[in-house]
Amino acid sequence: MATTVNPDPEAVVASKEPRGPRSLLARARDNLAFRSVWPELNGAMGDLGTYIPIVLSLALARHLDLGTTLIFTGAYNAVTGLIYGVPMPVQPMKAIAATALSDPSFGIPEVMAAGILTAAFVLFLGVTRLMQLVYWFVPLPVVRGIQLAQGLNFAMAAVKYIRYEQDLGKGKSTGRRPWTGLDGLILAIAAICFILLVNGAGSERSRSSNRTEQDQGHGQGGDRDTQEEGRQEEETEGRWRSMIRGAAPAIPSAVIVFVVGVAFAVARHPAAVRELRAGPSRMRVVRIPGEAWKQGFLKGAVPQIPLSVLNSVVAVCKLTRDLFPEKEASATSVSVTMGAMNLVGCWFGAMPCCHGAGGLAGQYKFGGRSGGCVAALGALKLALGLALGGSMLRVLVEFPVGLLGVLLLFAGVELAVAARDMSSKAEAFVMLLCTAVSLVGSSAALGFLCGMVAHGLLMLRAWAMGVSRSG
Repeated sequence: MATTVNPDPEAVVASKEPRGPRSLLARARDNLAFRSVWPELNGAMGDLGTYIPIVLSLALARHLDLGTTLIFTGAYNAVTGLIYGVPMPVQPMKAIAATALSDPSFGIPEVMAAGILTAAFVLFLGVTRLMQLVYWFVPLPVVRGIQLAQGLNFAMAAVKYIRYEQDLGKGKSTGRRPWTGLDGLILAIAAICFILLVNGAGSERSRSSNRTEQDQGHGQGGDRDTQEEGRQEEETEGRWRSMIRGAAPAIPSAVIVFVVGVAFAVARHPAAVRELRAGPSRMRVVRIPGEAWKQGFLKGAVPQIPLSVLNSVVAVCKLTRDLFPEKEASATSVSVTMGAMNLVGCWFGAMPCCHGAGGLAGQYKFGGRSGGCVAALGALKLALGLALGGSMLRVLVEFPVGLLGVLLLFAGVELAVAARDMSSKAEAFVMLLCTAVSLVGSSAALGFLCGMVAHGLLMLRAWAMGVSRSG
């Protein structure tokens, strides 16, 4: 139960980084280099199941400027890919978005005020390196509990998107989704089956070689012809499996699902294409009156800050260390980038954004392995924002929500699977307690507190039992 998140990630990263302009240029080039083209492009689509529904909902319900949001979030994607060299996601701040969708009085000025205040607090923790203390302080079982809760939240929301028709403008389900049609259940189920066939549940070491060795070790006095036939069959089976494993990564499953969704969106409302207008949205500085600052702090920043600290910084840094040990991101740097990007974009009406463990897990699931993955996504957002601006809303609003649910489902499951590494019953207990409280109470902060208390009590009990035994 004494497991902590990491001794000193910043020192590890600093020791690996050479100095000098040439080394920085080489590092930037390495961070943006694709490991493999199609898997990286495929991974770029892995976070859209979270991004599109929230941004569309706010654009419809609160008149969020979609064009401005696309431009700024595209720039965020490019910068984070350049800095970290991993598919570091850029996601809308979910607690602020939930407040805006549920409270009619919480408009764009309040949303931007909440984003600025949250960003300022996180940036302060990063600049003073207090966030690093938080990262050291939070034990691994509590981090895993937060990740598991977020993953299950994503998965449950995904099932709702798939099973029920959605009114994104009101953030509500309107009725059971029909089986047929351009956004029917059959389409969503077919997309799930397609992604499972291509991507599976994750890469596992093939056991065919073990079985071959076992077969060769049995009955050395048996029929040699039968053994030779068995070996040939195993070799043939192994070749077929190798061919399938080699071909599957070349199939961009998430890209195909997204392109199908765009085609179906156009087919559902062909007139939307004629309504597109060339050119970016006109940017304006958002006026935020005093009352908006007050409401933004109380209703938006207060519930968002714990979620940003725990899921957008601590859990993201831990998951990055798990998936990319050689590219580890420090809690300080993640806090600074998250704070800085919102202190710029929110003044112009861009949706407040953060990094998220769910987005990282989703992009990794679909093949993202480098900063080039999110940089490519950022380039797409920038191109759409500059070329079409807010008129993109007319097409995206027709995008099949069931397909977005499919992408979100796999992202949620991938994040939840990261919690499988608990090594003791006590650690698993703390993790599950944190998860249960977070889900039932709809609060990551409440789950965090319960997990920390349980972890402390179990450590105290273990210490007392050790003292009594030694006495």
